[in-house]
Amino acid sequence: MMPAENSDSDAIPIDLKPTRHILGLSGGKDSAALAIYLKDQGRDEQIEYFFCDTGAELPEVYEYLDRLEDYLDRPIARLSSGRDFDHHLKRFNNFLPAPHARWCTRVMKLEPLEAYVGGDPCVSYIGFRADENRGGYISHKPNIKAEYPFIEDGIVRADVFRILEDTVGVPEYYKWRSRSGCYFCFFQRREEWLGLADNHPELFERAKQYEQVDPQTQKRFTWVQGTTLDEVLAQRDHIERAANANKAKVGSSSWQNALLADDADDRACLICTL
Repeated sequence: MMPAENSDSDAIPIDLKPTRHILGLSGGKDSAALAIYLKDQGRDEQIEYFFCDTGAELPEVYEYLDRLEDYLDRPIARLSSGRDFDHHLKRFNNFLPAPHARWCTRVMKLEPLEAYVGGDPCVSYIGFRADENRGGYISHKPNIKAEYPFIEDGIVRADVFRILEDTVGVPEYYKWRSRSGCYFCFFQRREEWLGLADNHPELFERAKQYEQVDPQTQKRFTWVQGTTLDEVLAQRDHIERAANANKAKVGSSSWQNALLADDADDRACLICTL
């Protein structure tokens, strides 16, 4: 009599599975430059590129990913939670995500990524540079190992801009925004919200529609703590004066130096900063 089949017996032990090599693209400068850097060095043969798509990215991000895909000559897998932001917002009782409650990062970026990798042994290439000190997504899954080629090779921010300017260019949104991510990202500075209003007024209006005031407690649920987006608009003159003072402080009006002066800040979305 033949023994009963055991589905578990067909599972391939993790140490016998081929190792996957992945690189997450955010639409931002560092991850894009890393992909190009590894390709130009001939180290991209096994790399799978992916992008965690919330469906609420800036149009410039999607356009930039298309340019990268052409340069890399390989598809970029678009990962998704399968549901839009409004669906997840209802799941969380209409509480907007915030720095202390980043449910959007977890359910719309980290969970799709870990589902994509599954239990396969995996090397994840991360675009942290040699001239910065920031944290990012570090998986606690034993099958995922992170590598940092820019740190190992001493690549700094100036090198990143050179790599991009010699190939696909720098994402257009950096002219008014310091990082990639959702158009309503709560980590945007006030001058960046003004940039959204100027460059994508329809998205600014859409972001405003998510803000609420509790009619009983008068508690406000806003993207900017303690301030509505309408109030941000009303404060334009003050915000722009402060932004200009910051440019003077760093000694340049260049958007590369002024707007990105604090791009090592690790408060932002753990995937978006890669």
